[in-house]
Amino acid sequence: MDYKELDVWLQARELVKRVYELSATFPKEEQFSLTSQLRRCIVSVSSNIAEGCGRQTAKETIHFLHIARGSLFEAETQIILAKDLNIATTNVDEIL
Repeated sequence: MDYKELDVWLQARELVKRVYELSATFPKEEQFSLTSQLRRCIVSVSSNIAEGCGRQTAKETIHFLHIARGSLFEAETQIILAKDLNIATTNVDEIL
């Protein structure tokens, strides 16, 4: 199966859109810190799913899926921090 047909990859793409919309509301002074870091790690989720699907062995695929999961946890933490700092008004549950 092509990774572009996987529900998890399609959902990760949608998540990128939601996070970009959220982070667009962050203050300008966060552009090169929290905004940039959050966007990089959320893009990493779908990218690592795709890369894992392109690997030769199940072990390699699983490794990249674990990396994607780690990036998702990282993004969750950053959204929680943005909420704690009153940078974001959206709850994590509304995004993830």
